[in-house]
Amino acid sequence: MLSRTADHLYWMARYTERAENTARLLDVNLQTSLLPQSAQAAEQGWRAILGISELQAAYDERYSALNARDVLHFMVQDRSNMSSIASCLCAARENARAVRGALTTEVWEILNTTWLEMLSKLQEGRATRDPGQFFEWVKYRSHLSRGVTLGTMLKDEAFHFIRLGTHLERADNTARILDVKFHGVQNGGAAGEGADAQIDFYYWAAILRSVSAFEIYRKVYRDVITPERVAELLILRGDMPRSLMACLQEVVDNLADVRNDTSADTERYAGRLHADLAFSRIDEILESGLHPFLTRFLEQIFELGNRISRDFLLPLAA
Repeated sequence: MLSRTADHLYWMARYTERAENTARLLDVNLQTSLLPQSAQAAEQGWRAILGISELQAAYDERYSALNARDVLHFMVQDRSNMSSIASCLCAARENARAVRGALTTEVWEILNTTWLEMLSKLQEGRATRDPGQFFEWVKYRSHLSRGVTLGTMLKDEAFHFIRLGTHLERADNTARILDVKFHGVQNGGAAGEGADAQIDFYYWAAILRSVSAFEIYRKVYRDVITPERVAELLILRGDMPRSLMACLQEVVDNLADVRNDTSADTERYAGRLHADLAFSRIDEILESGLHPFLTRFLEQIFELGNRISRDFLLPLAA
C-alpha cells in the first residue's frame, strides 16, 4: 500500500476516535460539574479537560477567563483548535475523501453524513442548548463508523491501518483520563475536599462512564468503586475494550499484519510495551507511582506513533 494512502486511513481513524474521546471527556465533566462542590473545584475540572489535551496555552491565548461556556465552545466548535470536535470530524472526513477508493461506500457515507449533520447542529446551536445530547450524538456516530468499518471492509492493509490509528489514539486518551482524574482527586479535586462517600462514588462512577466502563466495573469487581480498582481496570484488564492492555494488544496484532522490511524494530518496541503491561501488577504500579507510570506510558505511545509514521506513513513535519 502507498504510504500516502496508509497515512490518510491511519489519521482518518485517529481523528474519528479523538472526536469521540473529546465528547466523552466533556460529557463526564459536564455531569460532575453538577455535583455539590466549590467554584474552585468546578474550575479545576474544566482546567483538567484542557490539561488532558495539552491545550491550556492555546485556550489562554484566545480567552481571557476560564469558564464552562468558553471551554465547551473551544473544545466543541472552535476551528482554530485542531483537537476540537468540529476540527476532528472535518479532518476525518477530508482524510477519508482523499482515499475513497480504499473505503467501502458505507464507510465514506457515514463519515460524510456525520460531517454534514454536525455542521447543521452547530449552526442551529444544538451543541450550546443541549451539550449532553450533542455529545451522545458524537459518540453514536463514532460507534456507527467503527461498526460499519468492521462489518463492510475487507480485512486487508487498509483495514489494519484504520485499526492501528483507532487503538493508538484510544490508548493515549485512556492514559490521560486516568492520570489527570486520579491526581485531581489525590491533590484536592472534587472528591478530595472533605466530600462524603456519596459524592466520591459519583465522581469515580463518572470517570468510569467516560470510558464506558461503569457496567464492566460492576461485573468484574461486584463491590464499591475505589481508585485502585479503577486504575487496574483501565490499565491491566485485557478484556476491558478501552484499557491500555487491550489497546496495545490491538496495536501489536495489527502491526504484525502490515509489517514490512523496515518495521521489525517498531514491532519489537510495541511488543515490549505490551509485555510490560502484561507482567505488571497494580500494587507495584501504585507503589512506584501512578503518575510517573502514566507519564512514561504517554511518552512511549508518542514514540510508537513516530515509529509507525517513519516505517509506514508520510514523514512527520519537523
